[in-house]
Amino acid sequence: MAKLGFKRLLSDSGIFVYKDKNGTPKVIVIVYVDDAIFLGQDMSIVTRVKDLFIKIWECHDLGHTKEFLCMRIVHGNGYITIDQQDYLCKVLEHFDLINAKAAPTLLPMGYVPTPNEAPADEQLHHKFQQVIGSLLYIMLGTHPDIAFAVTKLSQFAANPSKDHLVKALYICHYLIGTPEYRIIYSGRKQRGFIAYADSDWASDIHTCRSTTGYMVMLASGVISWNTRVQKTVALSSTKAEYMLLSDTCRQLQWMHSLLYELGMPINTIPLCGDNQGAIFIASNPVQERQTKHIDICYHYIHQVLEKGEVALYFVEGSENPTDMLTKNLGHVKFLKFQGQLGIDFKESH
Repeated sequence: MAKLGFKRLLSDSGIFVYKDKNGTPKVIVIVYVDDAIFLGQDMSIVTRVKDLFIKIWECHDLGHTKEFLCMRIVHGNGYITIDQQDYLCKVLEHFDLINAKAAPTLLPMGYVPTPNEAPADEQLHHKFQQVIGSLLYIMLGTHPDIAFAVTKLSQFAANPSKDHLVKALYICHYLIGTPEYRIIYSGRKQRGFIAYADSDWASDIHTCRSTTGYMVMLASGVISWNTRVQKTVALSSTKAEYMLLSDTCRQLQWMHSLLYELGMPINTIPLCGDNQGAIFIASNPVQERQTKHIDICYHYIHQVLEKGEVALYFVEGSENPTDMLTKNLGHVKFLKFQGQLGIDFKESH
């Protein structure tokens, strides 16, 4: 790539940028193993550089991007959609669920998984890992709505029980009812970056650690999301939210760096949380007795706020869509937040 005039980005080793003599980015290339996407506004330059790339690597030009890493990409009038319909159908067919009944939610209401104390069952273990592995790929690609359930069950992958497998297949039953779902990025709405974060304090009944999640949206569609159990025990919901806000700021700061290297610097990204105390602590970098014990890495948020890369805003908990990344919601609330992610099944927008 260097011989072709490309420079690898520091913020992402799989992205290369080709600039003109004035330092203006002209071609962006995303490379993953043996797949590559060429992007640029001037098609003559993109075509010229792509032809040189093809000669060196002896690969084929598949034309306009329609699929990448099992994700279908559709360009419409003022919008772009991505989905994994074909991959989802293969997964459902593999587990003999094509004609199964759809479930309205990811998990039964009130379900809390518990560790399996029985000896490991090799056959069950193998099938559970197959199901969870397939669901993780779908979740990471285009289905943030299944993130909490899949991540929660994946914690028991070392020694799953029959109940764990049944609930993993239950998620597949939910996906049966969503074959036409896709994430829609609308250029008409002209909505910039906005992030949300939420924490469910001490939700892990076995470790007393908090479940946290964040999502970042652009053009009214979700582009980045994460849900996990915090590595340390937070002594209050405020401290759990404070640590989460700091974690989210690291992701947002990376986005600033990435877009800056691509010649597309962005302004302050709004970050919305539903804990007034956490927002106050983050916005007022004073040493308090209640925060001295928090690992110093989490105080990184003060630096990000001072630089103006992120601004904190309060949102009511009932209106925070990241609630679906931290707990098992009921059907009505789940559908409400699902509709805020840019996920839809309509053909045109």
